[in-house]
Amino acid sequence: MSNAVAIDGLNNIIGTNGVADNQPNERYKAISLQALDKVAENHPELKEHLYDVKLAGMVFPFKASPYYVDELVDWKGGNVKEDPFYKLIFPTLDMLIPEHREKLEAAHKVGDPAGLIKVVAEIREDLNPHPAGQKELNAPKEDKLTGVQHKYSETVLVFPAAAQTCHAYCTYCFRWAQFIGNDELRFAQKEAGSLFDYLAEHEEVSDILMTGGDPMIMRTKSLAQSLEPLCDPNFLPHIKNLRIGTRSLSFWPQRFTTDADADELIELLRRAREEGGRHIAIMAHLSHKRELSTDKVKAAVNRIQKEAFATIRSQSPIMRGINDDSEVWAEKWRLEVSMGIIPYYMFMARDTGAQQYFDVPLVKAQRLYSDAIRSCSGLIRTARGPSMSCTPGKVEVTGVEEIMGQKAFILRFLQCRDEGWIGRPFFAKYDDKAIWYDDLKPLDGMELPWDEKGLPKPVPAALN
Repeated sequence: MSNAVAIDGLNNIIGTNGVADNQPNERYKAISLQALDKVAENHPELKEHLYDVKLAGMVFPFKASPYYVDELVDWKGGNVKEDPFYKLIFPTLDMLIPEHREKLEAAHKVGDPAGLIKVVAEIREDLNPHPAGQKELNAPKEDKLTGVQHKYSETVLVFPAAAQTCHAYCTYCFRWAQFIGNDELRFAQKEAGSLFDYLAEHEEVSDILMTGGDPMIMRTKSLAQSLEPLCDPNFLPHIKNLRIGTRSLSFWPQRFTTDADADELIELLRRAREEGGRHIAIMAHLSHKRELSTDKVKAAVNRIQKEAFATIRSQSPIMRGINDDSEVWAEKWRLEVSMGIIPYYMFMARDTGAQQYFDVPLVKAQRLYSDAIRSCSGLIRTARGPSMSCTPGKVEVTGVEEIMGQKAFILRFLQCRDEGWIGRPFFAKYDDKAIWYDDLKPLDGMELPWDEKGLPKPVPAALN
């Protein structure tokens, strides 16, 4: 190991400088790879995994919050590496296919920093940094719209430049390419004016979805550049719904309660709702009921609902080793509904990053969804899934049945680039190993509704 490149400092993470001595948990400061030795002093169970996390963290972005590390990871439960909340944040070399792992470890052992950085870049390029045509198909071809996607007619996604990081990073994040310091791979909308100009020209748009990264990493003053105009009901009146995708309830619920500008944030959301007449939806990424167990998150939920008058909807991918269990989902949904949170989506792992480490076969995911939803009250059956957010649209696996003597998946589009397909059932051959839409094969005598590029075919005239 004498020639091995020092791992610390080679992971290009935005805005992470370690943890200050005696840092209070109420003041957010990110935990980076460089700070892991200090974390291990407080949580010695991490010490034996430091090499694994640091080397894997050169490929997969790592960032954690003090709240998450200290209050959600179960450090005393046995093998911490098997804890779902450890897996959710701390990368491991097991996330790499054997070829990539061998290549990375060999480059590290040689001790050439330039060579190691080159190998990391090559591995990342192989991990499909922009799945589902995000760059090629979803982005409007306008120079100023560098952080906008418009895949479905009624919804525009915006990636504010100041929101292209998070309070912490999920190991399975499908937008990991936003966080590795490569501007060519990032979506980032630097100003709101050109977005508003675009929206004024597209009155078919009813929904803005602010995403990232995480918009809740932004200071309220920055967030107001996008939200303040929407407090005027006469400004872009066709925009009815504002959705904000966030993981902050899990990673830093203090954003809504004790952060220095938390009061201003709540007031801004309230004004967009009460004065602007917009429906405000906090699209919370919640994977497990443990994320809703602390007093801090309960206080945040209460404030969002009762002071900002916003709705909270929950969504999460199903991930092997984290929440691939029907009772985990049923318990999560029951707790959410009891807290006034609306279950919304169960997603499949996207075809990017460490999909092969986290993936769950379609057949298992559909069975798990059915078992979970079956054991819950009707109030919980707002949850849709399992759904693949893929090139043609959002494809839901609704069941497995025998069709014309063939065992088959029954599927439907919940969203589609061609609205004519939305809600229509279609069929594919049963395959117990299929994990993504491009693994599916048509039933004999039928066709799948997308072409070889994944784009929807025209709806047959006989179906109209």
